[in-house]
Amino acid sequence: MTPWTCPECGRLFARNGQSHDCAPGLTIEEYFATGPAHERPVFEAVMKHLGTVGPVHADAVAVGIFLKNPRKFAELRPKQHWVSVSFALDRAARHRTITRKVTPYGGRFWHTANVAVPADVDADLRQLLTEAYLDASPG
Repeated sequence: MTPWTCPECGRLFARNGQSHDCAPGLTIEEYFATGPAHERPVFEAVMKHLGTVGPVHADAVAVGIFLKNPRKFAELRPKQHWVSVSFALDRAARHRTITRKVTPYGGRFWHTANVAVPADVDADLRQLLTEAYLDASPG
């Protein structure tokens, strides 16, 4: 896969001409300027770990932050008391923060972890995020 940057909105995507809501992304600072206080520390914990795995592009949009390498492998969406950290794996996995039903989708399994504090991004959740990153990696 060759990454593609939309000439209209400037956002990064996995495929040339990929369908998307064509709206400019936000900088990380713009995004966090209006978000709940508990969101940024969770984002930083996730990014600290993923920085040890490989390059990650954080695509901040109004509804949350999409994490790409260049294909989207995870998303963080703010909720009132936690951050919804969602990711796809080739298998169904368990973790204490995954409280919603794991949903099969397109031959993969969509997981949503409710992460309230950085400590929730423990070794087991970091391993699942690593797996999602590697599953989505090109080549």
